[in-house]
Amino acid sequence: MANPLCRLLELPEQEKVERGLEHTPREIWQQPDTWKTTYQVCAANQTALGDVLRRAGIGRGSTSSPAVYLVGAGTSDYTGRALAPLLRSRLGCDVWALPSTTLLTEFDDFHRAGREYFWISFSRSGESPEGVALLERALQKRREIRHLVITCNPQGPMAKLCAQHPDRAFALVLDDSVNDRGLAMTSSFTNMLLAGQCVGHLDDFSAFGKVVAQLSECGRKFLPEAAEAAAEVTTLGCTRAVFVGCGVLRGVADECALKVVELSSGKVTTLAETQLGLRHGPMSSVDNQTVFVSFLSSDARRRGYEIDLLREMDRKRLGRVRIVVTTGDGADVAQLSDYCLSVGPDGLPDLYRPVLDVMLGQLIGLFASMRCGLKPDQPSPTGTITRVVQPIAIYS
Repeated sequence: MANPLCRLLELPEQEKVERGLEHTPREIWQQPDTWKTTYQVCAANQTALGDVLRRAGIGRGSTSSPAVYLVGAGTSDYTGRALAPLLRSRLGCDVWALPSTTLLTEFDDFHRAGREYFWISFSRSGESPEGVALLERALQKRREIRHLVITCNPQGPMAKLCAQHPDRAFALVLDDSVNDRGLAMTSSFTNMLLAGQCVGHLDDFSAFGKVVAQLSECGRKFLPEAAEAAAEVTTLGCTRAVFVGCGVLRGVADECALKVVELSSGKVTTLAETQLGLRHGPMSSVDNQTVFVSFLSSDARRRGYEIDLLREMDRKRLGRVRIVVTTGDGADVAQLSDYCLSVGPDGLPDLYRPVLDVMLGQLIGLFASMRCGLKPDQPSPTGTITRVVQPIAIYS
């Protein structure tokens, strides 16, 4: 029998349109194949990207390299959070994810005279009012800042701004297939993230191609298993979902929490935390109406803390249903969870996993949306949120 996601993909086209299932299921399903395309896009721009990094001062050593800010709002911010540890390791300099919503209001607090800065901005549409205003401000008032914009829209204002300032800004435009048409960012998230990983691997790009091939293979295997679990747990009608992870997997937890609350139009409330952070108060939100999802690290030291939390939750009987996501067979945690899902073999580095793990949160959001009687492509019937954030007043 086809898995629940495939059943949605096989619906008649008119039914997909009527139920708001025309885009989101397909955009989730296509991800493992699109990662290869994004790698090819980055390969075609490898020389230009290398020039961008060199002009920004990347590679001069940790004492003289610029501070790197990963800039975005919402899902685009979580892209940076899930990427920062890898770039910090690969580029050999300070790398920090900073929301564009924070930089817009606190710009001067994060920029010191005499210090060099390199921004990597993420934006599916390139039309986010905060992102556009922030990039304009930086280009006009801080000419020393270098910029790389990763976007899915060649016609977006952010891409056009880069074209107007080729000496200081470059737009890496991904394939149109990942410019999600649904409200929720799914394939755009994983592909912008993968593009960022490519930027971190320009010096061994061919070798990273083998990693991308492995991720695509793992993703195609993980999707059916994750879809089955997501479809089953959402039938319970839980009103809360809690996601925990540390390191790059904290960024995954953030994005999963956002996907579920977006796609359920807030009917399922969500929380994201680290495993240790959950114990300092937020654990009180894990009740008998909670889907609890723990993304487990491969690193033995981190994993020890993560498993201790699972044991504590099991002892206290917290949560309606517990899901763990791990590499390998998860034999050490199978008895502490209702679902133990594997994203890949032992040895798959955590730094590359976010594109895989996040698909579970996307699927829980999709099936929760349907459970709530919503249309996943347009899950906000009152227009509270929209595909592109509405314009706001910009104050100088």
